[in-house]
Amino acid sequence: MNPQANPGPQRAKCVMVLGTSSGAGKSWLATALCRHYARQGLKVAPFKAQNMSNNARVVASPAGAGEIGSAQYFQALAARAEPEVRMNPLLLKPEADTRSQVVLLGQVDAELSAMPWRGRSEKVWPRIEQALDELRADHDVVVIEGAGSPAEINLMASDIVNLRVARAADASCLLVTDIDRGGAFAHLYGTWALLPEADRARIKGFVLNKFRGDASLLAPAPEQLEQLTGVPTVATLPMWWQHGLPEEDGVFDDRSRSSGAVSRSVAVVAYPRLSNLDEFQPLKNIPGLRLVWARSPADLAGADWIVLPGSKHTSSDLAWLRAQGLDRAIADHAEQGGAVLGICGGLQMLGEALIDTHGVDGNAPGLGLLPLVTQFDPDKTVRRTQACFGELAGAWSALSGVAVQGYEIHHGQTAQHPAMAAAGDLAREVLPGLAWQNPRGNVLGCYLHGLFEDPAVLQALFGAAAPTLDAVFDGLADYLERHVAPGVLDALIA
Repeated sequence: MNPQANPGPQRAKCVMVLGTSSGAGKSWLATALCRHYARQGLKVAPFKAQNMSNNARVVASPAGAGEIGSAQYFQALAARAEPEVRMNPLLLKPEADTRSQVVLLGQVDAELSAMPWRGRSEKVWPRIEQALDELRADHDVVVIEGAGSPAEINLMASDIVNLRVARAADASCLLVTDIDRGGAFAHLYGTWALLPEADRARIKGFVLNKFRGDASLLAPAPEQLEQLTGVPTVATLPMWWQHGLPEEDGVFDDRSRSSGAVSRSVAVVAYPRLSNLDEFQPLKNIPGLRLVWARSPADLAGADWIVLPGSKHTSSDLAWLRAQGLDRAIADHAEQGGAVLGICGGLQMLGEALIDTHGVDGNAPGLGLLPLVTQFDPDKTVRRTQACFGELAGAWSALSGVAVQGYEIHHGQTAQHPAMAAAGDLAREVLPGLAWQNPRGNVLGCYLHGLFEDPAVLQALFGAAAPTLDAVFDGLADYLERHVAPGVLDALIA
């Protein structure tokens, strides 16, 4: 069967990926499905009602530009669709263990951010349902990603991301589990058993993800599970470390790096509220480069570069960094001529001070590696940006004259420190209002996210190109099509 595009105003068929837990594989499976259905000539859109992540991208919005979760951004590209805010109408960006910034249809909503979680759900559901309905009216297929598990019985009454969405979309659902964690069949059966009976009928297949070993050893468990539930196991997906898709919520596993002898090591400081970690995925695909997550000074030993990534709460991550003794280790690395790169919140940390008169983030002394000062503003800068580097020195000189494109998401506004500037201590501004370098040339701070996703930057810095996203998406779809039982993917949208 090769489905044809739906004529006229017919509402899209919806396929939903549910999981037995966070990290089961929902995001990558939804991405693979987006590319699979797009390759059938269908008009496809992704959807996730609510995403909790500090990995966000700037996309089209009625307000001009807005934020959605990175997973839905990549799913849209896999679907060959223009990413936009309806694809992830509610984004929660954790700022502390008990507090998140709420982004509704791409824009920060202070009222919702201050509202209790359960009270928030009924207020936002009409906007979520409207976004879903509009996508269904405009597309042939909508691939929907759930969140966590649909069997969280303490949350079912206020659910706006799993079963409530499945019902509103009349979705055919796959339930995926991570068999590498152990207990996969219990997770699948327990999740199914806790669902209301009418919702069980939506589960069209179980998917075992991250399997290692001989698949014949699984018997007779899939058959017994089908006898208990009436749901077949439609795919057993082998463990795959190097698929090339960024991990949405996890840090990089060393097993997923490119193969070959290591010629360069890059350490990314993994503070608690780090954001946009997905932008480093291309570095994992560079031959001979090893990416290390650093949580202690020992993790920085031997690193050629140290990267301070973005942060959702810069002042608290800076305090954590100091508590680990990483501030001294970073300073020692810079004093010895080692390369240091700060991106967004990392740039702010590299300066002399963080000044917050509006209660946005917090006041703090910086690391003092660049003569800059950052002031936090209630208004958030959210935009796509194109620029061209000026003349750089030292470790980053290869970027001189390179045209780059990326995105900005920040509350802080950074400038030269007035007193230090008056004394002649100036940072070299190498992207107007966006990037600065120390006179020695080994420390660079930049507001622009997505540098390493720019082919020109990769070529300049490494003389190499990472696989294109299009190749990654096709690889995911090929992999899925090899391992799913024949006819299942077509039947989901029949």
